[in-house]
Amino acid sequence: MKKIDILNFITNFRKAPNDVKTFQDILNHLGQTHEQQINQYLSELQQARVIRQTEVNGQKAYQVISR
Repeated sequence: MKKIDILNFITNFRKAPNDVKTFQDILNHLGQTHEQQINQYLSELQQARVIRQTEVNGQKAYQVISR
């Protein structure tokens, strides 16, 4: 699993460039066993200002803000 896997799941620039995915959606897609690594990658992507954390229905969610 790589950071690009997370980015590709969150958004598809041709179909849904502003899509938002909850943390649970990401975790379900990439696997519960990778939770620690997913958290690390999400943190790194936030620091690099590639994604931003938002909230959807009271849940932590992420949106890609840079290509």
